[in-house]
Amino acid sequence: MSIIATTNLTKRYGSVVAVDDVSLSLEPGKIHGLLGRNGAGKTTLMQLLTGQDFASSGTISVFGESPVENNRVLQQLCFIKESQKYPEDFRVKHVFQNAPLFFAGWDAAFADSLVADFRLPLGRRIKKLSRGQLSALGVIVGLASRAPLTFFDEPYLGLDAVARQLFYDRLLEDFAEHPRTVILSTHLIDEVQNLLEHVIVIDQGRILVDSDADELRGSATTVAGTARAVDEFTTGRTVLSRQALVAVLRVLVLLLRGSGDRHGVPALACHGPDRALDRGDAPIARRCHADHGHQRLARGRYLVRRRWCLRGGRLVAGDHRCRCGLRVSRTPSRHARQLTLAARATLPAQPG
Repeated sequence: MSIIATTNLTKRYGSVVAVDDVSLSLEPGKIHGLLGRNGAGKTTLMQLLTGQDFASSGTISVFGESPVENNRVLQQLCFIKESQKYPEDFRVKHVFQNAPLFFAGWDAAFADSLVADFRLPLGRRIKKLSRGQLSALGVIVGLASRAPLTFFDEPYLGLDAVARQLFYDRLLEDFAEHPRTVILSTHLIDEVQNLLEHVIVIDQGRILVDSDADELRGSATTVAGTARAVDEFTTGRTVLSRQALVAVLRVLVLLLRGSGDRHGVPALACHGPDRALDRGDAPIARRCHADHGHQRLARGRYLVRRRWCLRGGRLVAGDHRCRCGLRVSRTPSRHARQLTLAARATLPAQPG
C-alpha cells in the first residue's frame, strides 16, 4: 500500500504552473529523494502533500485520505522547511518544550543528544540565532519528532558541510533503529545520493524521473575513444558530460530503458580501434554468445559477431581490449552517479 499517492496533481498561480499533472506513488518505510533545481516545484509539491496549500486540480492521498484540514493525517506528519518560522521571542528550549504538543512520538532524549551534536545554545532567543543555528534547530525537530511521515524541504542548506554530514549520519542511524517514511527535498544531489532508496526528479513542475535509486545509479555509461568514434556512438543518445583529452574524447552517456537498449546497455555497432564492456553485463554477454556464436581470442577472450568483448562468460573490464571499436565501461563511480542524477534535473522529459 502506498503512503502517498497523487493523480494528475496540478497547482497554478495565475498563469504560472508550479506543479504540472503529477502522478506518483510512494511506498512507506523508505527514504525518498525529491530532487531538482531551485524553482523546479519541490516546495510547492511538498506543501500540497502536507495539506498546506490547495491543489488546482487532481487528487492527493496520504495515509489513504486527503491531507487538507484532516487532523488524522496531519498529526502523523512533520514538515520542516528551509525558512521554518518560530515565535521570535521564544528561546531554543521553548521550541523543544512545546514540540511534544505537536508530535506524539517526540523523543526528548534524542533531541538532547542532537542539541549537543550541533552545539545549539538552548537559552538563546530565536531572533538571535544565526542561519546555521536556525537550520540546526529545524533538523533536530524533524529528526526527534519521529513522525511516521517526515518531510525535509532543504532546511539543512544553512548548515556547513560538516554539520550537513552530521545530519545525514544521524538520519541514517535513527532510520535504522526507528523506520519511518522520509522525503528529502534538495539540489545537493552528490551529498544525499547514498541516503536515498527512491528518487523523484522534478523540473518545471513535471516529473522527469520516478525510479529506485539503485536502478538510477546504474543508468550511465562512460565511453572513451577517438572523437569521431565517440560522436558516432553517442548519436541519438543523451550525453551528460564531455571531456576531451588530447586525441581522446570521454563522455558520460545516459542509458534509457525501453528505448532500444537491452537491459539498459546499448547494442553497439563497431566504430574505431578498441571497445570493451565492464562488469555487470553478463546477461548481454551470454545472450550474444548464444545467439551469434563466438571466436576465441588471446587470454581467454571472445569476440561475438556483435563484437562484445568477453572473457569467461562475462564482458571484460575496460583495461582489456578487443579488435572492435570504442572502449565502454559501466561506471558505478560516485562522479558518474551524481552526474546521472544531476543532469536529469536539467533535461526535458524523454520519450518512451
